[in-house]
Amino acid sequence: MSMQKTADSNRSSNAGLSMDNQEKLLADALQNVRQHAFAMKRVLDQQSVMEGLKHAANMLGELRTSLLSPKNYYELHVVVVEELHHLELYLADEFEHGRGSHDLYEVVQYAGNIVPRLYLLITIGHVYIRANELPRREVLRDLVEMCRGVQHPLRGLFLRNYLLQCVKSLLPDTEEDNQEESKTGTILDSLDFILLNFSEMNKLWVRMQYQGHTRDLQRREQERRELRILVGTNLVRLSELECVNVERYKTIVLPKIMEQVVSCRDPIAQEYLMECIIQVFPDEYHLNTLNEFLKACRELSSNVNIRNILISLIDRLTAYSTREGTQQNIPENVELFEIFSEQIAEVIKSRINMPSEDIVALQSALLNLSLKCYRDQYEYGNKVLENTRKIFDNIASDTQVPTGTQTAKELVKMLKIPIDCYDILDVLKLNHYKLGLQLLSYRERHTVCMYIINGILDKETIIPTAEQVTQLFELLSTLIVDQADNPSEASRQTITNEDFVEEQNLVARLYNNFQAVNDPDQQYHIIKICQETFKNGGLERMRFTYPPIIMQAYALTFRYKTICEQDEKWEKKCQKLFQLCNQLVNTLTKLETNDLPLRLYLQGALAASEIGSENAETIAYEFFSQAYTLYEEQAGDTRAQCASLTLLIGTLEKVTCFGEENHSTLRQSLTQAATRLVKRPDQVRTLLLCTHLFWSAQRVNESTQKSEQVRDGEKVLACLKKATKLTTQIMDQSVQVQLYNELLNCYIYYFNQNHPDIDITVLNSLIEKLQSETSKISSNESDEFIHNQIKKTFDYLRQQSQVEKFQGLQINN
Repeated sequence: MSMQKTADSNRSSNAGLSMDNQEKLLADALQNVRQHAFAMKRVLDQQSVMEGLKHAANMLGELRTSLLSPKNYYELHVVVVEELHHLELYLADEFEHGRGSHDLYEVVQYAGNIVPRLYLLITIGHVYIRANELPRREVLRDLVEMCRGVQHPLRGLFLRNYLLQCVKSLLPDTEEDNQEESKTGTILDSLDFILLNFSEMNKLWVRMQYQGHTRDLQRREQERRELRILVGTNLVRLSELECVNVERYKTIVLPKIMEQVVSCRDPIAQEYLMECIIQVFPDEYHLNTLNEFLKACRELSSNVNIRNILISLIDRLTAYSTREGTQQNIPENVELFEIFSEQIAEVIKSRINMPSEDIVALQSALLNLSLKCYRDQYEYGNKVLENTRKIFDNIASDTQVPTGTQTAKELVKMLKIPIDCYDILDVLKLNHYKLGLQLLSYRERHTVCMYIINGILDKETIIPTAEQVTQLFELLSTLIVDQADNPSEASRQTITNEDFVEEQNLVARLYNNFQAVNDPDQQYHIIKICQETFKNGGLERMRFTYPPIIMQAYALTFRYKTICEQDEKWEKKCQKLFQLCNQLVNTLTKLETNDLPLRLYLQGALAASEIGSENAETIAYEFFSQAYTLYEEQAGDTRAQCASLTLLIGTLEKVTCFGEENHSTLRQSLTQAATRLVKRPDQVRTLLLCTHLFWSAQRVNESTQKSEQVRDGEKVLACLKKATKLTTQIMDQSVQVQLYNELLNCYIYYFNQNHPDIDITVLNSLIEKLQSETSKISSNESDEFIHNQIKKTFDYLRQQSQVEKFQGLQINN
């Protein structure tokens, strides 16, 4: 006994041993094991059992060491057990052939040291049970009791683990009412065996915490975590017994396990064992013992991370209850949400110093449970969100969670759960979701709002009513209006800020999901709500949010047009929409660029023309004149002016609702504007476009009230001649040749359109001029494009020269 105490006192000295010393000790021990194992095998081959047991005991004596770390002791243990297996196989073979000795079980009990003695007893006891030499029940009880003789934590843990491994297939797994099982034992004997072994192993495992110096506490905790699977194996064996049903688990197994877990008062052991219980036993068992398990959770040490335990259980039962897409796995008598809600509230109440991030994590798991297991019962999700808000109000009323903290991150995760589980229409039914969002600071609110919008867009969710749109905007206010808790808001709101542009593009895309499919009036209300909401966001946001409103309003006018026979007031409604659009576009004119509002005005003119309402001409003229005003304000940006004038000309050519007076005014203004452009090439090209305003453009005939083409050949020819004159004044020869080619193409178009003043003679004159000027420019790469365009023109003319209309065309090869 004194030697045993000395060995135990040396337990702490292994902390001071270097890695090299540890490796040397392990190498020496392994060498001794192999020597004794070799000698054991040799004498066993000579049928000398007693000598074999002697060498086996010497080999097992190496497991008495207290100097090896748990990791190295494990390596040594593996090798010893592997060699010991040869002895087991030999003895089993002896009994199988009738040569086995019947007194070995008593003989080995006289071994001098307790560690070798117990390993040999377990090995021989295993053989005897399999050979039916001794009653199984008695041997199992004898072995598990005798193992109490080793109280050294490390040696005792590995010894009992070896015992558990050996009897794994021998544990009785039959009901107790079978009389023939009186010797072999019943399921109750197996439960007693494993539970006792578990209890003793847990005590040994916990005792490791208190051996050695305080300075080595962290190392010992790490070593204990490495050995935890040895203790957990007992629970795995319990879960593998077929005769352990729900009732037996509830009345025998769980109470005994919980008694040991709670009484040990060790945070590491409690946390691991509770997690182990959750993972190894079936879900049905947990459902029927929820109250017992959760009650035990409240009795755990205050240093136990109760959060992980409860979340693990909730997540497992949530997955079980929704397996295969059904929600039928929860028994009707088990109020899963109510039980967890009540017990979690008690845990939070009993742990005054529980970190706020742990509280939120528990509420997140509970919210996930309520949304997945009780999908249609929104009151459960609301209850979780409301309780979360109350908890934080009790901590600090009207105070947001500081940004960047773990609590804030957990809250963000929590608020993302409904977005993942539901579409946004269901989320809006969670009345307290907004309260949870208000707990966050700006940065986290921004993250959640972006997540909400992306969820809507990814799921392509349609929001069909104005009321739902209003509720959604209340959630997304962080992205829509300035926030008081974001001091950098003003500097952030610029078109050059990529993050700002990305978020506002998402908000703009969101508008396309606001669709009252079969109710145009509801769509009108949605448009009004969006306008009232977005006007508070500032001009830089309007750059992104107003255009989709305007385009939807234009689209709605077409919907009213299709139901004009059912709705007598459709024209008045369209007029209101155009007035609204005019107001919104006018707001956008305050931006630095006029390009966007100009395009929106022209789109409005086109929409009014196509709707064809009673006052379509008035609306279209107003929109077109506003666009022309914006064009004139671009004086100084020649490229923008040219592009805008091209849009104006193209739009006027398509608008069909103008009378002669208005159409004449507009086409004359655009033609004059073309001649006032700064650059000659721009003047030529826009004049060529203006020719269409006097030919194919349509105006309303005052006598017939029908649209007809202008067909003013004289004005067309005047524009063509003016363009030709301007082309001759261009100094850059390459540009001049390119414009001559474009002029020729325009003349060919009107020749095909049967213009009375354009004939083959005019075409030949232009062809000759073009060929003459082309010969003057070089054939370098920069002019290759021009040559290709001219070649295509002449190829077309050669092809058309076979047609009678083009007879007399003169083209040089």
